[in-house]
Amino acid sequence: MKLPNRQLSATGTTIFTVMSALAVQHNAINLGQGFPDTEGPADVIQAAADALLDQRNQYPPLTGLPELKAAVAAANRRFYGLAIDAAQGVVVTSGATEAITACLMALIDPGDEVVLIEPLYDTYLPVVTMLGGIPRLVRLNPPDWALPRDALRAAFTDRTKLLLLNSPQNPTGKVFTAAELGFIAELVREHHAYAVCDEVYEHLVFEGARHIPLMTLPGMAERTLRIGSAGKTFSLTGWKVGYVSGPPGLISVVAKAHQNLTFTTAPNLQRAIALGLSKPDDYFHALAAELQARRDFFAAGLARLGFRTLATDGSYFITADAASLGFADDDLAFCKTITEQAGVAAIPVSAFYASDPPTHYVRFAFCKRIDVLGQALERLEAWLARPKKLTATG
Repeated sequence: MKLPNRQLSATGTTIFTVMSALAVQHNAINLGQGFPDTEGPADVIQAAADALLDQRNQYPPLTGLPELKAAVAAANRRFYGLAIDAAQGVVVTSGATEAITACLMALIDPGDEVVLIEPLYDTYLPVVTMLGGIPRLVRLNPPDWALPRDALRAAFTDRTKLLLLNSPQNPTGKVFTAAELGFIAELVREHHAYAVCDEVYEHLVFEGARHIPLMTLPGMAERTLRIGSAGKTFSLTGWKVGYVSGPPGLISVVAKAHQNLTFTTAPNLQRAIALGLSKPDDYFHALAAELQARRDFFAAGLARLGFRTLATDGSYFITADAASLGFADDDLAFCKTITEQAGVAAIPVSAFYASDPPTHYVRFAFCKRIDVLGQALERLEAWLARPKKLTATG
């Protein structure tokens, strides 16, 4: 028999699946996968439940229900001053991962170069290469995750089709600054390229940092696709509702890609998210403040145990240096060890690089209840107190 798709056949199981399975096997607290352990707003959930009984459960429009598209456009204007055409400038997708894929499908032709910034979310690279794109990787390095401007400039050529930017960034928690975004926008404009901006953590930004959509910079609105996530904004990751905003000419092509992926998204969930996006500013401020409190609690606990932690200005994640504990093996071995021996799961940061990664940093998700984070710290403390505690089991 002929072989199936070579790229997909060669793709391994994601590190998130591997570590989550190991966490279940060892009854570990899972701080690997980035999802909250509390439910989202009660009124949004109730709206979704009510909408199941309103006799409107057939296919909704391809690009999304008008009320959600209007809410997305209104949120763009409210938070960032962006003028998005609700009718023609928004596509609702079945999650942000689908949105990323649809945007890349809409823009990439085989042979196009795509600038990607490492560390990167694990969907980006496989989708780019499956579409025939040629990745040009630019690396951020710990501990400061500074943007390497010379390397970024060198990555752009006359064959560059687009830049894919994730800010706030997973796994680093980096929020790109106004100066960094200005430099990035300059390169995109100079090379007549597009930008696809994964901004799913846009409302999870902490004191001292500010999320600035690349789309708001001069000359970028007509060449940028901006991706948001209801799952992250309302702590409802299982609902898988995302949305893409952009100029109608690009959005119309994104819609064609979406048509060939999932076609549409559950109508009751769309109605509920429309309600959520209309919530007062206090909701969004409280969301960030609560998550910041969890970050601060967990970072202080890790520091007390001897971990060196890296700054995180947004997202669900904090990076810790396993070498600061004297652990000699790599980050994957460390994550397996603490899952098996301490009962706490994390993700190796090396999994977010294509090759030659840093090998002693791990990502913890702090989007859990304070009591759960406290239990995780207690388990790590007990593990550190044991003899031969830093021996990896493989």
